[in-house]
Amino acid sequence: MLQALDRMIICMNNLAVKARRARRVSPENVLVLLPSCLQASNCKQNVIGDLAECKRCGRCKLGPLIDLCEKKCVRMAVAKGGRVAVALARRADVKWIIAVACEKELRSGIFACFPKPVLALTNTRPNGPCCETAIDVDEVERAIARLTGL
Repeated sequence: MLQALDRMIICMNNLAVKARRARRVSPENVLVLLPSCLQASNCKQNVIGDLAECKRCGRCKLGPLIDLCEKKCVRMAVAKGGRVAVALARRADVKWIIAVACEKELRSGIFACFPKPVLALTNTRPNGPCCETAIDVDEVERAIARLTGL
């Protein structure tokens, strides 16, 4: 039941964010915020500390997402936990956030980052919660295009 409430909050938030955006946003003001659980669990690379560490081996979605963000000139960060994610989102140079996470983390992040707009994208959990989750790269690309026009 709580998950249904989380989905409803995310849906209402996304509708409000989409309605709120009157003009295009500069790509350098957009932060794509990803959870560390997108990384393959047996990967030895520390992408949380440095995205350049990603070898883009294809075992997880981080490589294609890094490529996308570089191509669109938007910033990207991988956070291990909600507090770190909120700290990154609250930076003064971040005006819009595209957040990928589970419903619970997205709900709490939306409220913690208010009044900054957070476009929330729910990840899939084929291996259970917090383990090798996934997101459709095309969905992230559409979110970036919606905000930036790129």
